[in-house]
Amino acid sequence: QVQLVESGGGLVQAGGSLRLSCAASGRTISNYVMGWFRQAPGKEREFVAAISRSGGDTYYSDSVKGRFTISRDNAKNTVYLQMNSLKPEDTAVYYCATGGLIVDVRLGRRIDYWGQGTQVTVSS
Repeated sequence: QVQLVESGGGLVQAGGSLRLSCAASGRTISNYVMGWFRQAPGKEREFVAAISRSGGDTYYSDSVKGRFTISRDNAKNTVYLQMNSLKPEDTAVYYCATGGLIVDVRLGRRIDYWGQGTQVTVSS
């Protein structure tokens, strides 16, 4: 079992930045592809970013590319999501997740574990 706990969410003005963290316990995350997803009110959960086991490959949705950066520190068993130039449409609950293959994580399928989520609210 892997427990994932997100933190770092909050209220920020448009154009601002936040850094989300996802701390894992139970097993080492070096065995997993890690991803971030988000769900806005009334919308389905959507893929945001993913990172390979080593951290050498990263993938982003078109809506966040160039503004968000995913990274990982396997020694700390933690994944991060640096969010810059935030927009009101980035408002959502953000979740981290683990998976076996990048292709699956990017599609939100065969996810092994989900965190409980952290709220990000961007005011205009």
